[in-house]
Amino acid sequence: MKSQAKKKAPKGAAAADAVSLLMADHRKVEKLFKQAEKASGDEKEAVVKQICTELIIHTTLEEEIFYPACREQGVEEDVMDEAQVEHDGAKMLIADLLNQSADSDCYDAKVTVLTEYIKHHVQEEEKPRSGIFAQARGKGLDLEAVGEQLQERKESLMADPDDLPAPTPKSFDVSAVGA
Repeated sequence: MKSQAKKKAPKGAAAADAVSLLMADHRKVEKLFKQAEKASGDEKEAVVKQICTELIIHTTLEEEIFYPACREQGVEEDVMDEAQVEHDGAKMLIADLLNQSADSDCYDAKVTVLTEYIKHHVQEEEKPRSGIFAQARGKGLDLEAVGEQLQERKESLMADPDDLPAPTPKSFDVSAVGA
């Protein structure tokens, strides 16, 4: 009985499924990238910091909850591995951007490349028949239950955005850089 009560959405709200939650994150970050394009100086820096924060939260949710559930349900290994490598490339840019100001060398170029990475990643995840989201649905992943887990974890991450996990790549050997 206790687990049934936990599955209910808070305050009578309908629980969103995992794909809907993740797609909402995608749309939010797309809007922020458009804002960053038009901004400059301190304003751009603030928007880019917000983008980085949103992406850290989003990648954490996918890597801790959604991707393992997809792998367990039999979503294609190659697709999942590619998504992880895409996350890791983005994480390297995110870490760099968080340690720079808008007037730093290559700042705008890094924001542009991050935008392109994320745009590509979103397209891959959202492909109608072969993307991760479509495969998760097709393999019968319980998107409502995973959505509840994502929402709960997201709330805990957003409670203290200054204490988010560092954007650390999992598929790259960063110790080899500069060796």
